[in-house]
Amino acid sequence: MAAAKTLPSNPSYAMVLLIYKLGMPKFRRFKVFKLMVLVSVITIALAAAGCGNPAGQELVVYSARNEAFVQPLTDSFQEETGIRVRLLSSSEALVNKIVSEKGNVQADLFFSNDAGAMEFLRLEGALQANGSAALEVIDPRFRAEDGSWTGLSARTRVLIYNKDLIGEEEMPSDIWELTDPKWKGQFMITRGGNSSMVTHVAGLRMAWGDEKALEWVQGIKENAGAIVNGHTDIRRAVGAGEYRFGLVNNYYYHLQLNELENNNVGVIYPDQEGMGAFVNVGGIALLAGAPNEANAKMFIEWLLEPEQQKVFAYNSREVPLNPEVEAAPEASPISSYRIMDISLQELGIYWIDAKHLIEEAGLDLGI
Repeated sequence: MAAAKTLPSNPSYAMVLLIYKLGMPKFRRFKVFKLMVLVSVITIALAAAGCGNPAGQELVVYSARNEAFVQPLTDSFQEETGIRVRLLSSSEALVNKIVSEKGNVQADLFFSNDAGAMEFLRLEGALQANGSAALEVIDPRFRAEDGSWTGLSARTRVLIYNKDLIGEEEMPSDIWELTDPKWKGQFMITRGGNSSMVTHVAGLRMAWGDEKALEWVQGIKENAGAIVNGHTDIRRAVGAGEYRFGLVNNYYYHLQLNELENNNVGVIYPDQEGMGAFVNVGGIALLAGAPNEANAKMFIEWLLEPEQQKVFAYNSREVPLNPEVEAAPEASPISSYRIMDISLQELGIYWIDAKHLIEEAGLDLGI
């Protein structure tokens, strides 16, 4: 028996071929042929439309965070949901880009290192509200009241010190002590434009008022032995014994502690007898007019699940804001030390002019 022939995969072509094989009269063949051509054209047009990335299958994320922390999460989300994620990584300069795109929104979400920046975007009308119940796992102090942005992990301002050069009992116990001339030349800070420095100053403006905050910036600028670009420079120099201590975010202490060498470092959570340590957050914001709003909200809810919270915090060495998620072994949960009693949503109005105050104090924004 002869093997059965398989019809071509194109259904219109296959139908025409079948018509001819069945011996249909010529005039009918022609009418049916025209109908099949029309169907084929429509099929091709629909297929072409589907070849792009329709809104239902895409998510565009701007990120000011280290790509190594964010990429594993976006890859996992894409794999789990089939939604293609386009991650565009840069710096906190993305804040200005987002504001400039308000009339022509190009992204759905913004990963930020900084509550001040996210709150500034909310005040600028560049974010939209999100009423998802999933946000309730985050303490209200660490998210916007309207849900337009939420913190994901905590970063506390601390003093990392070299244990070979100075003992814990000798270290300053609060950040105001850094203005004391006795510490001149013994510690390191970042440039004034570092995003963590800017938001820390904004928090101090809120707690102390502008006059005292200005005096503090002037004092640390005068006393610092080195002013460097970023916290990695500080942790490595302190670990190597080049300076006694430095002002950093707590996860830089965790990172140095895990180095194979130069890791004999300790940490001071300052102001435990006073106002408490300043806590900023790394978080995510929902952009107003997001082209893929449903996918963006789905991604935020997915990020707030314990599994993702743990991955994010462990990768960055920050502390999960969800109290049910365990921090990395070397990271102290924020419930274990005193923190400033402020809502980060209030930071926006202080953040806007913080750079001006820093410049007025004489601390250069760049190096």
